[in-house]
Amino acid sequence: MYSPEPIGIHPEPMAEILEPRIRICLISGSIRPGNYTSMAVNVAMEALAGHPGIGVDLVSPENLDLPFPGSGRETEDQSWLKDRVKSATGVILATPEYHGSFSSVMKLVIENLGFPSLLSGKPVSLLGVAAGSIGAIKSLEQLRSVCSHIGAIVLPGPVSIANVRDTFSAEGDLVDETVRKRIERLVQQHLDYIESHVCPQYALEAMVRQTN
Repeated sequence: MYSPEPIGIHPEPMAEILEPRIRICLISGSIRPGNYTSMAVNVAMEALAGHPGIGVDLVSPENLDLPFPGSGRETEDQSWLKDRVKSATGVILATPEYHGSFSSVMKLVIENLGFPSLLSGKPVSLLGVAAGSIGAIKSLEQLRSVCSHIGAIVLPGPVSIANVRDTFSAEGDLVDETVRKRIERLVQQHLDYIESHVCPQYALEAMVRQTN
């Protein structure tokens, strides 16, 4: 079973480690060795590292035992995945484009988040990669539709990376600074939405609890 510890971008060095006020869950929708989706997710993680106080959980499904929907089987990895998404303030989903749609791996992850989905009410940003010149537009449109159907708050401005083989080096390094800026903008817009809409709601709920 693969159950990595949550990644705190800016952990406290000594005794008491405070829970981050904002926690972002990044989910990669590819299990292919050396996949470009995970490379794009790494760039998003680097962007999040520039924001103090942000906690990050990375979900890499290649090592997760996730049951097929309807099988009636439950696994510890499924529970781990649910815990990561449930505790997240926001979620970033990244998928390759396969046969004009998002990956079956991403669909399996979504199916394992329950009914009603744990993505319901969560701010969700979308990131797609494709080898072709038109990018991952089709996969992102379909992923947006699914996420909206299950109640996620899908944020505008998804990032579609085209010609992905030319965008990353063989070592997995991003070589296109324009793409880096687009991913950084995706992350910033995600955090801006949380700061403007989610954090005030948390503060109001805390005030109500104190007065009761």
